[in-house]
Amino acid sequence: MAGTNGTKTLITGGPAIVLVEPQLGENIGMVARAMANFGLSDLRLVSPRDGWPNGRAKAAASRADHVIEGAQLHDSVESAIADLNFVAATTARTRDMLVPVRGPTECVTEMRARSAQGQGAGILFGRERIGLLNEEIALADEIVTFPVNPAFASLNIAQAVLLMSYEWMKSGDEGVQPQVDLGEPAPKDDVVRMYEHMERALDKVGYFFPPHKAETMRLNLRTILGKGRFNEQEVRTLRGVIARFEKNTVARHQVTAPESEDQGVESELKDASSDAKH
Repeated sequence: MAGTNGTKTLITGGPAIVLVEPQLGENIGMVARAMANFGLSDLRLVSPRDGWPNGRAKAAASRADHVIEGAQLHDSVESAIADLNFVAATTARTRDMLVPVRGPTECVTEMRARSAQGQGAGILFGRERIGLLNEEIALADEIVTFPVNPAFASLNIAQAVLLMSYEWMKSGDEGVQPQVDLGEPAPKDDVVRMYEHMERALDKVGYFFPPHKAETMRLNLRTILGKGRFNEQEVRTLRGVIARFEKNTVARHQVTAPESEDQGVESELKDASSDAKH
């Protein structure tokens, strides 16, 4: 095929490209082609509408077979980013959220610095029609948006991936190096488990009131905590604090706690303690 050269070394790696509920196989294929053009190879698919594998995706990939064949299939965004330390979410719409917003160049510079320290990075791309949901964006460390015509800001998914992939390849020529020790952020799986642990503890003391505002309150808490970019030790420490808070709450409000509730708190303490040993 024109433009390919089998004698050259194939560049692979880069940040994970996570497509959330993509609809058309052709779009997935064009994303894979854009990734291969600029040296990216880690493609992750969250619940593609037409299933996986998909023949139309492979045809549209124009021989970017290494990307298509290596694609990971996930049933949730949380699963797709569980092993990553830093995640950016792409969106063209204004969001009333407390998540930092950057352009693609700044975002990729951050990712290069983190990758140089061995940290996993990824970029979330939303559905073709409605993009990412707020609760999905809340899982990210920052939002990345493109400088486009405000009167015609819609990009298709392959275009968006192409822009980020190009920025990644371009930044490599500049030899970006980390300026400070960024630490080792905890994997997203550990962070999400901490969120869930905290929410269970707060739910027991009636924090999420009134009920019709509960989901918004949960989302705001996750957004606030997400700014901390906690490392693994900090996550273990916070989970230990939450577990101790739960145990003391049970002891204070119930002279004899129901066995099932008390066992649940003990389980959380053991979980936090077990994490600390790893």
